Amino acid sequence: MDYAEKIKVLKDEKNAVILVHNYQRGEVQEIADYLGDSLELSRKANSTDAEIIVFCGVKFMAETAKILSPEKKVIMPREEAGCPMANMITPDDVLNLRKKHPNAKVVSYVNTNADVKAVTDVCCTSANAVKVVENIESDEIIFIPDRNLGSYVKRFVDKKIILWDGFCYVHEQIQKDEVLQAKNRLPEALLLVHPECRPEVIDIADKVLSTSGMIKFAKESLAKSFLIGTEEGIIYRLKKENPNKEFYSAGTPKICSNMKLTRLEDVYIALKEEKYEITLPNDIISASRKALKEMLRYV
Repeated sequence: MDYAEKIKVLKDEKNAVILVHNYQRGEVQEIADYLGDSLELSRKANSTDAEIIVFCGVKFMAETAKILSPEKKVIMPREEAGCPMANMITPDDVLNLRKKHPNAKVVSYVNTNADVKAVTDVCCTSANAVKVVENIESDEIIFIPDRNLGSYVKRFVDKKIILWDGFCYVHEQIQKDEVLQAKNRLPEALLLVHPECRPEVIDIADKVLSTSGMIKFAKESLAKSFLIGTEEGIIYRLKKENPNKEFYSAGTPKICSNMKLTRLEDVYIALKEEKYEITLPNDIISASRKALKEMLRYV
């Protein structure tokens, strides 16, 4: 019996559900009960009847699942799979920003650690960031931690946006010059980029979309070829779901090493031994849950 079969047996025995982010390895995507971006997976974590949630992604995602479903056991197969951008800001940083800007509301990208969410007014994802900032009742917004996503939001809202100088190292590597070279090689291909990309890359995109937005757009579009400006893991899913279309990285493929840590064997061991479990203090769960619940209103 291979690992995929063993995982299926264990999953049924333990009433477990496997949530997998679009950037995971192809082999891990294949065993997903739900495959998606952080917003989609947050919603699934909130609504599942499973007793155990196995989260194949990075730590802040598994924490989010625990916050939304504190009564469930949430495990992640590789406990060291963190997010460098999430680690670029601390709760003290947020509290200091609040002191400097007492009239501002804090909007935190869901790509933050739980203790940062706990001192946030509302969370957002790349899919709903503009909608969240538009609707929050304040003309002054502290947007953390991603400066690129915050700059993208600024294009659409008439509010004062105070940015934190954080970034996704994967999207930061996507350079305008190599994207233009890719466009020159494939002039018929539509360029889809993630809003975590640099502003100069966003300026030349045909569409700026979250990963779920890319999945939907590629499926519905009449175009036959696409350049993808985000972590390369999503191309596996795009090709699988659209076998008659072509997908290419917008330049050299960019890889999130943390997303690629999880292998099938890790998922099997995690489910068998029910490790590594996400635990959070009750006060952090309670405070951060408010910000996440507010986020889920804007879907």
